[in-house]
Amino acid sequence: MQQQTSFAELEYRNKKRQTRRELFLAEMETVVPWANLLSCIEPHYPKAGRRGRQPMPLASMFRIYCLQQWFNFSDRQMEDALYEIDSVRRFAGFACVTDALPDETTILNFRHLLEKHDLPAQLLARINAHLQAKGITVSRGSMVDASIIHAPSSTKNAAKARDPEMHQTMKNRQWYFGMKLHVGVDVNSGAVHSVVATAANRSDIEQLPKLLRASDEVVFGDTGYASQDYKRGARALGLRWCVQEKGSRSHPLSSSQRKKNRKQSSIRARVEHVFRVIKRQFAYTKVRYRGLAKNAAQVNMLESVHAARAAAGRLRGKVRLPSAVGE
Repeated sequence: MQQQTSFAELEYRNKKRQTRRELFLAEMETVVPWANLLSCIEPHYPKAGRRGRQPMPLASMFRIYCLQQWFNFSDRQMEDALYEIDSVRRFAGFACVTDALPDETTILNFRHLLEKHDLPAQLLARINAHLQAKGITVSRGSMVDASIIHAPSSTKNAAKARDPEMHQTMKNRQWYFGMKLHVGVDVNSGAVHSVVATAANRSDIEQLPKLLRASDEVVFGDTGYASQDYKRGARALGLRWCVQEKGSRSHPLSSSQRKKNRKQSSIRARVEHVFRVIKRQFAYTKVRYRGLAKNAAQVNMLESVHAARAAAGRLRGKVRLPSAVGE
């Protein structure tokens, strides 16, 4: 039997305009392959039994988890948002504020369930497989880059210590404390296909093998990935090495090397868009949790959204690799 439309529902539908949050959630409703992702989580989610408290619907809990990551809510803030914000509550699948809404402990337990089974990384892999099946991520090249995400450096806490999994590093004569986010991005679509989180003092090039796909034929990177050993190894594997050449005071770059760098940077620079989305649109400039695993799980979810949005049409123009690049 069809449920009767309430006055609150009619009032919500007839609003004069939609907010930016509502427009974003409407986009997520269409671009995220929800059924595919839920099938990945379902084997690990508690089943309803005859006795005891019945689990919350999986679809609602997963949508709440996504909302928490997208809007950078804590567990308590997420619970409050379900009561306060109509668009958030409706996106999670609850029609009215009088429905049985999950509390902060339920939200926390679901997040821990995903982290325990490393499901955010599997969800990112499923989204990329979904895009590949639709012929979106069809290029055989990757752009790689890394960026520092700050962590609290204060020791004014119960343990009187910093996070042991974070570390300090110097960049441009300035010290930073936190973790380093490494990404591998598809050249054609701009979708992220690989994510690695390390301490901030780990070098970029150490993580390069983890950021490439077996089908890649070309790799773009900045001078942080410059290495003659890796260059020779890549060419031995038939991989085009399009990493920026690095000069020095005693050995400055030649005119041909500078020209090659400019040509390659026109493609490589597109990887910076990933960090702009993560740090500006999702405001992920400082880690939320202690430990690399929990923060890596959050980043994987954010990158999953970026991959889906990139494939939805914002980057419809295909990038053709110039024939002169890497020659």
